[in-house]
Amino acid sequence: MVLIAWISFIFLIAPGFLIAYITVYNKRKKKHREETTQLKQDFQHELLKLQMEVQEHTLKTIASDLHDNINQILGLAVITLSSIDIRNGAQALEKITAAEDLTRRSIREIRALSSLLHGEELISKGLLHAIGFELEWLEKSGRFQITRKEEITDLPLQPDKELIIFRIFQETLHNIIRHSQASAIIIELIYMAEILRIRIEDNGIGFNTETVMIQNTGMGLQNIRKRAAMIGGTATIISAPGNGTSVTISIPYSSQTT
Repeated sequence: MVLIAWISFIFLIAPGFLIAYITVYNKRKKKHREETTQLKQDFQHELLKLQMEVQEHTLKTIASDLHDNINQILGLAVITLSSIDIRNGAQALEKITAAEDLTRRSIREIRALSSLLHGEELISKGLLHAIGFELEWLEKSGRFQITRKEEITDLPLQPDKELIIFRIFQETLHNIIRHSQASAIIIELIYMAEILRIRIEDNGIGFNTETVMIQNTGMGLQNIRKRAAMIGGTATIISAPGNGTSVTISIPYSSQTT
């Protein structure tokens, strides 16, 4: 009788437990789907934001170069042409030749700026190409001695990751330009065991990282860490007053797209 009672009890209770389990499972499954969808939406939103930031950075670079470089080249060409004395044929010919060289140089610079306008096209040629292009413009400013150490023979194309990494790279350089008072920058790129590592080091004034983060004044640093985490990576920032700053970005970067 006891056994029959237990069997009857189980048959009465089991359906309730099963229904409850299925209900909880379905709710968790629905919540997981919603969270996954939200993560995808957040990621796409961040990508769009990054694209806009890259474009904004590009426009600022172009404006700066137009003012500081091309404007000076064309101004020098005008001064050279206006100083020509047609009575001195040899000197006039020499100055015309110099003005032609300056004009050709300005045309090359304008063409380079035209290429820079297409930020997405820059990324489409690969992360290493985009980084090299960025460093070339920085080196042209004459403010920094740039040393590039590269241990990469080949890097798989992953457009979304490359855009995020490139923006982190830009943001790190922007912090150096604005705050570091540095004269030299070392860029080290290593790709090993499906990990891409980029180290950016300057010889500037440095800062106390803990103080900056506690005071919430290091929005650039927070962005760097947040964006590295978006693609499963890390950003390690080492600095101290008077000892410069080193930023190391480590990103999983397999040949399989994610």
